[in-house]
Amino acid sequence: MSAEFANPDPTAESRKQDHIELAFQSQVDRLALDRRFYYEPLLSAHPAPGSLPPVRLLGKTLRTPIWVSSMTGGTTLARTINHNLARVCAAFGMGMGLGSCRQLLYSDTFLADFDVRDALGYDLPLMVNLGVAQVEALLERNETDVLARLVERLRADGLFVHVNPLQEAMQPEGDRFRRPPLDTIAELIANAPFPVAVKEVGQGMGPASLRALLQLPLAAIEFGAAGGTNFAQLELLRSAPEKRQIFQKFALVGHSAEEMLDFVRALCVELGSGVRTQGLILSGGVRDFLDGYYLLQRAPLPAVYGQASGFLKYAREDYEMLHRYAESQVRALELAYAYLQVRE
Repeated sequence: MSAEFANPDPTAESRKQDHIELAFQSQVDRLALDRRFYYEPLLSAHPAPGSLPPVRLLGKTLRTPIWVSSMTGGTTLARTINHNLARVCAAFGMGMGLGSCRQLLYSDTFLADFDVRDALGYDLPLMVNLGVAQVEALLERNETDVLARLVERLRADGLFVHVNPLQEAMQPEGDRFRRPPLDTIAELIANAPFPVAVKEVGQGMGPASLRALLQLPLAAIEFGAAGGTNFAQLELLRSAPEKRQIFQKFALVGHSAEEMLDFVRALCVELGSGVRTQGLILSGGVRDFLDGYYLLQRAPLPAVYGQASGFLKYAREDYEMLHRYAESQVRALELAYAYLQVRE
């Protein structure tokens, strides 16, 4: 047969057979529809790969509005995960935050586990991570130079301070804060030669804490909202049974990312030009691209969303599996931008 009369749709027969066989498995209950969005199929062509709107955050431009947090070092698995995550962030233009770098304050023993700048590249943001208890102790000893050297050794763009009073209180060997974290953060900003960001670690923050943070010149606030890994609960599982029985109610205290975003939206209106924080990382219980897209569309400041668990799951395997997972998430997000509008 000549090319002129070649079958223009060679897969049509098998495709139609698939449609017949799968039709009854493809029923969707109308009560299960996602009511957060209007679906608008007429207003966009299929988006080209790489068509997501860029986001300026932490002084650099992300091609994909996703933030990936890694884990701590000290094991072969952690090194593999950190470097796989850096590679996939580079491939899709995502930002990256390191796990707690406490082990590196005075030693380079585990530096290679965290030293991912070459894999990530210099065009994307990389943030060091340290607990507010360690920052408090360093400030008391006038050792901000130790923090500056940490940021410099990892060739990072700044420091995330994670605030976790309930986790520390539940942890058998946890640290104790000697003053309010807000005071520590404000002093750090006044003395640090690098950008500072703040995050919670699984229970989020209420409106009074967010109001105080938004008025500081922070590079970003990361929500760390309730709905993902709850580190207070994690530490209780490591504790004595009698302590677990008494304190387990604290695991149910916190704020979802949606609730925190409502707080921030109202506070940005209330504070107006008093808002000095530059951006948001919307994390905590973000299960997939639809959760992320919904939050991004409602954010009043430049924002990306954090999705750690899915990336961490695949980063434990070979890199190609992680790359395919990230590619699917990014493509799905592109389709969301093209065809979904958030209901207000």
